[in-house]
Amino acid sequence: MYTNKQVVKISTPILLSLLAQNLIQVIDTAFLGRVGEVELGASALAGIIYIALYTLGFGFSMGSQILIGRRNGEGNYHMIGEIVIQGIIFLLIPSVLLISLLRFGAVHWLPGMLESQDVSHAVSSYLEWRVFGILFAFTNVMFRAFYIGIARTKVLTVNAVVMALVNVVFDYGLIFGNLGMPEMGIAGAAIASVIAEISSTLFFFIYTRKTVNTKKYGFIRIGFQWHVIKKILDISVFMMAQYLFSIVTWLFFFVFIENYMGERSLAVTNIVRSLYTIFTIPSQAVGAATSTLVSNTIGAGKTAEVFPLIKRIAFLSMTVMGCVILVVSAFPRTMIHVYTDNPSLINDTVLPLYVLISSLPLFSVGSVLFSAVSGTGNTRTALTFEIITLLFYVTYMWFIIIYTRSSVAAAWTTEHVYWIFLMMLSFIYLRSGKWKDRKI
Repeated sequence: MYTNKQVVKISTPILLSLLAQNLIQVIDTAFLGRVGEVELGASALAGIIYIALYTLGFGFSMGSQILIGRRNGEGNYHMIGEIVIQGIIFLLIPSVLLISLLRFGAVHWLPGMLESQDVSHAVSSYLEWRVFGILFAFTNVMFRAFYIGIARTKVLTVNAVVMALVNVVFDYGLIFGNLGMPEMGIAGAAIASVIAEISSTLFFFIYTRKTVNTKKYGFIRIGFQWHVIKKILDISVFMMAQYLFSIVTWLFFFVFIENYMGERSLAVTNIVRSLYTIFTIPSQAVGAATSTLVSNTIGAGKTAEVFPLIKRIAFLSMTVMGCVILVVSAFPRTMIHVYTDNPSLINDTVLPLYVLISSLPLFSVGSVLFSAVSGTGNTRTALTFEIITLLFYVTYMWFIIIYTRSSVAAAWTTEHVYWIFLMMLSFIYLRSGKWKDRKI
């Protein structure tokens, strides 16, 4: 059985990788908070729309990661490389289609979705450039799946540093017109993010070529192999749908806030969302490790060790999140100040932030349990749980934001509803043992 030390060893580089990926949006938010409230709110909506498309590739990679983990546990290393290669080839198709779709949609569809024309224009300006990052992001998620699936995650740390540094430099230059670069505002933030994605792709290609035993892992055949892609899709299609449904409802949340509460509430919500992204990264990393460790353990024929492993990882996730909660509770205004110097905006953000903090223990345990369900290979079941949970989530969201016209702080209690339902469904399923006979 994996020890806590091994779990931490595998999770830490994943944490840094997630931190770098999410820092692109977080850094954009921090810089744009100095530009204006419209840009601050718009970056939230634009970021969610981009992530909604990104989740299609991410869901595919998570299915690939589970399959790679299973083959790694079985010792069938030669079958791993073809999963990565075929995944990259397959994702080229939706990436090209999504670039065209989003550039068209940013001009023709967005103005009808939003109340504020200023916000609509800013969102369009961001997405027209940001969409080109899809091509490189889809490639990056397959490399990430490979290194996590074989439990060789240290490379993700270096990649995280490269990606974050590139993004900071170009954000600083292109948003404000520093370092001899043109001043482009929110469009500059989008271009900086794309450049960061490109740097990550180049890093992965060079590192893999130099350090990986390509013969051992089967990085040989480059041609299209439908039978391999079909095997990945059998697992990942449900995860792709799961992540897409989840992020689309998240988009509803921001659109409802913008339509029924206004630009100030949208700016507050973006700050809280950005902090939420940072605070939950440790548990997201542990969740990603859970999926791989569960898959590897089942692949090694040690199903009896799976549930005890999940319990220990959940306790570890809760402990780490407890530390995060203590720090945030002690310095809430200091953290909000990273995003804005406006005293009024800071004051309006404090209470919603405290509401968010109260949902983090649920996130820490729920993310581990739900990742474990996916790690067993039962991604159809995971999708079912997601759909059931989202039905309650959207209903509650409508009631709080639209029907009762409550405050932004009350709106953030939607996170409590989401994680309570998802955690309960996942726990009941894992406890039942119905996943033990699943073959992938």
